[in-house]
Amino acid sequence: MTLQRLNNRQARTMFMDRHALLEQPAGGSKGEDLLRLIHRLGFVQLDSINTVARAHDMILYARRPSYRPRNLKRLYERDRALFEHWTHDAAVIPMDFYRHWHLRFLRDADMLKARWKNWRRDGFEQRFETVLQHIRDHGPVGSSDVGKDEKKGSGGWWDWHPSKTALEYLWRSGALTVIGREGFQKRYDLTERVIDTQLCPGSIACDVDATVDWLCNAALDRLGFATSGELAAFWDTVSAGEAKAWCDQALTRGIIAEVFVECADGNDRKVFARPEISEQVAALPEAPGRIRVLSPFDPMLRDRKRAERLFGFHYRIEVFVPEPKRIYGYYVFPLMEGNRMIGRIDMKAHRSQGNLHVRAMWPEQSVRWSDARTRRLEAELDRVRRFADLDNIEFARNWLKDPK
Repeated sequence: MTLQRLNNRQARTMFMDRHALLEQPAGGSKGEDLLRLIHRLGFVQLDSINTVARAHDMILYARRPSYRPRNLKRLYERDRALFEHWTHDAAVIPMDFYRHWHLRFLRDADMLKARWKNWRRDGFEQRFETVLQHIRDHGPVGSSDVGKDEKKGSGGWWDWHPSKTALEYLWRSGALTVIGREGFQKRYDLTERVIDTQLCPGSIACDVDATVDWLCNAALDRLGFATSGELAAFWDTVSAGEAKAWCDQALTRGIIAEVFVECADGNDRKVFARPEISEQVAALPEAPGRIRVLSPFDPMLRDRKRAERLFGFHYRIEVFVPEPKRIYGYYVFPLMEGNRMIGRIDMKAHRSQGNLHVRAMWPEQSVRWSDARTRRLEAELDRVRRFADLDNIEFARNWLKDPK
């Protein structure tokens, strides 16, 4: 039987739709509207870097321009509609998904105990009951509230004192829940004080097969099409072997099909998708033409290799690259127009001056820059300026660069 095939334009359209970037950036951005958006994405990665705004806020703003950071804080910390845990990194996740995280708690407990025993501060396992009792007696804590008499090394953020390591372990394994952040520092409480008792770890048995089935289905629905490895990587809980076995079984049951998608270089790649993917993509609209600034951690670009295959856009964040070796800059934002990635921009909020300072912008090689594009970029930067609560945009001399 001839396999279905999506050309590159169709593949990009489907992928953007699943990441809520195909429709016009508009709509409700608080309460249930915001929760539906996060549910649709699956999770929103948290990151502390605040060059213009934090990554999670930029992710949500790119889809809902009326969004403001207080909307997420309220949904997470007051309404308890979200919980914080790990996918590939720290993220806020709809509370509806909590019961599917029991497997993650179990696997993190085993993995971290072995990993951290070798490279975290010695003795963290002996601090578990002390930390738990402190929280029972005194309520929610941050890392500075425990282990005050313990020595912290000088090796940086990874050289935690034992009680800080215990806090993180108890959170990752489900005994504690992060209830919010103050100055981006996590606050922890006992899980039974925060999460519905019927959902707490230990209250129900963890059904591994059912959890793997949910995680793989949910990942495919949020990606549109994927290899088994990409399904495993989406939540980063299912193993590569489990995802492959799930795909084999789902293929036999007819709930997924093998299809070809055309990459940006013209080559076809075999992936899994729902059998009706051709009908689904045919019903999708064209992408809006306006330029949008994306976070470096936007879910559409999180898998850098997939973004390069689909969009021909090679992007690497250079935060950890020594300055002399950087190609573009410390924290450079991707630019999207329609269904294309058209460039990247190096900009920073100078809050004391009230300015959004644009140091440089590099168009992609395939993009012919024009005065009209400059005007569309300026309009988007003005929206970003207002979102970041800044007064002006300041362009460096010779800010428009030649493609690299």
